Amino acid sequence: MAFEGLANRLQNVFGKLRSKGKLTEEDVGEALREVRLALLEADVNFKVVKDFIAKVKEQAIGQDVLKSFTPGMVVIDIVNKELTALMGGTQSKLARSNRPPTVIMMAGLQGAGKTTTSGKLAKMLMKQNHRPLLVACDIYRPAAIKQLEVLGEQLKVPVFSLGDKVSPVEIAKAGLQHAKDNGNDYVILDTAGRLHIDENLMEELKNVREATSPDEILLVVDAMTGQDAVNVAESFHQQLELSGVVLTKLDGDTRGGAALSVKAVTGCPIKFVASGEKMDALEPFYPDRMASRILGMGDMLSLIEKAQAGIDMDKAKEMERKMRNAEFTFEDFIEQMEQVKKMGPLDQILDMLPGANKIKGMKDMKVDEKQMARVEAIVKSMTTEEKRKPELLNANRRKRIAAGSGNTVQEVNRFIKQFDDMRKMMKQFSGMMGPKGAKGMKKLGKGFKFPF
Repeated sequence: MAFEGLANRLQNVFGKLRSKGKLTEEDVGEALREVRLALLEADVNFKVVKDFIAKVKEQAIGQDVLKSFTPGMVVIDIVNKELTALMGGTQSKLARSNRPPTVIMMAGLQGAGKTTTSGKLAKMLMKQNHRPLLVACDIYRPAAIKQLEVLGEQLKVPVFSLGDKVSPVEIAKAGLQHAKDNGNDYVILDTAGRLHIDENLMEELKNVREATSPDEILLVVDAMTGQDAVNVAESFHQQLELSGVVLTKLDGDTRGGAALSVKAVTGCPIKFVASGEKMDALEPFYPDRMASRILGMGDMLSLIEKAQAGIDMDKAKEMERKMRNAEFTFEDFIEQMEQVKKMGPLDQILDMLPGANKIKGMKDMKVDEKQMARVEAIVKSMTTEEKRKPELLNANRRKRIAAGSGNTVQEVNRFIKQFDDMRKMMKQFSGMMGPKGAKGMKKLGKGFKFPF
């Protein structure tokens, strides 16, 4: 999670507040000093931090707060609301033209992930039953046009290109006309970037904007660059009047300062965040959900949406019955793996569970994709009968499975044992969804290792 360091610091601060029956102004002041340091260490803009702390303090030291039955919780609620407001308050949706096609102009520095993000956005629009067209306007970066064409072929999205000898303005205009002629309702202009902001780049982008009158001008920035990302956004906004920002690499080694600062500094909302290389790793940005995750309250709405998109509910009910009755087989395991993979990386899913980072062992539950492939090879080397009846796996069968899957017998034995442990855990878990659920989760998290 991009905000892991900040989240841990803030949750420790508010954990102390929760434990106190009553709060004094000194308690609140001390807590806010720690919050201020945590935000500055997360690379949040200094002025943004100053204004944020002032707003929280003004509300937190009121008599209604200090005399309430749960003052610590009230202060946390104030911080949650102010964090949400800081990041834009509500989700900023993508514009849609009354006279299609809707034109989206993608801008950004070279290396921010603009072309890949254009592809991800096209895929997202296709999932919503739109017909996007990608237009290759970057004639400078070697292989930029080819990269977009490969992405288009992979995603089954049409790509319009006139090569690298025609001006980007002419390409953009011709691409827009092509979309009108072929019934595309969205046009995504993948424009050129530079290693730094310069006059030529800005002049070209202004000309493309004037030629196409885009409904959205989205700036793609690398969240790992911290405050530099905010500075880049501010410079682009002054010249182009951006409508929104897309933060990429939010899953990388980033402290989160860009996400917390960009709206306050530029006035531009964050519309999307990308966290991963896969083409479906682009999500709408919800300020309220991100604030909840930072404060350890989880993000159940996003988790539910991911589950609904990736999981067949009828199959899930049948799977739940099998888990409860310890009838879970290797066939079910592979099917479950496929459905979980559709939801995204397991560590990101765990981030969405309220308080998951406080459960011992949860932070170590990361999935190695190479190991997942080895596990799949083991299961696929089994006969149908062996998959359905794990108890059949004697020494000779395990030796054959090891040879067929390219693993050692010891690795096969280890996986089968872990699978058996998981079956037992799932049976236990099915009885832990009542009032003692959190306590049970702690027991399950401690020392447990997933079999992949």
